[in-house]
Amino acid sequence: MAEDLKGLIEKIHEEGVIAAENKAKDIEKEAKLKARSIVDKAEKDAEKIIARAKQETSRIEKSGETAIKQAARNTIIALKKEIGSTLDKLISLEIRAGLTPEAIAGIIPSLIRDHKDTENADIVVSLSKEDLKILEKGLLKKLKDETGKGITLKARDDIGAGFAISYDSGRSHYDFTDKALAEYIGSYLRPKLNDLLKTAKGD
Repeated sequence: MAEDLKGLIEKIHEEGVIAAENKAKDIEKEAKLKARSIVDKAEKDAEKIIARAKQETSRIEKSGETAIKQAARNTIIALKKEIGSTLDKLISLEIRAGLTPEAIAGIIPSLIRDHKDTENADIVVSLSKEDLKILEKGLLKKLKDETGKGITLKARDDIGAGFAISYDSGRSHYDFTDKALAEYIGSYLRPKLNDLLKTAKGD
């Protein structure tokens, strides 16, 4: 009887040990699976984070390049405007320097003498107030005496230098004012300036 009890105890012990070992193996196996799953998820998450980081870095780089290119374009446009503005100022200064009362006094008589008057209309010469004061003293009488034509000199507030001349009593006129001449010369020089800027840029 004692031997049977002892054998039963040993059997229960062995079965308990085997069951415990099997349970431990199951727990270990489940733990390994969970660990593997956690590692796999962590690796996938890390890959996603790295991919997003690369995309963001690429986006920032492209955005930076675009910003730099745009800034360069803006600088070139501003520079072209500044050069164009400087050119216009230089043209205006040169024209004003050339359109002195003495120069005008030499130009107007030849324009009047060379004009073939078919309508026998009065000639009207428009000038700045300052030039009119200088020229009307001697030029007007001299021209009338020379040509025998009706000639009127009058002041115009919108003329800084130069003059406008009408051969039909003011109905139409030829514009030799500083503004008109500057526009004409500028329209000729601006395309040449643009070509020079393109050459300098390497276009």
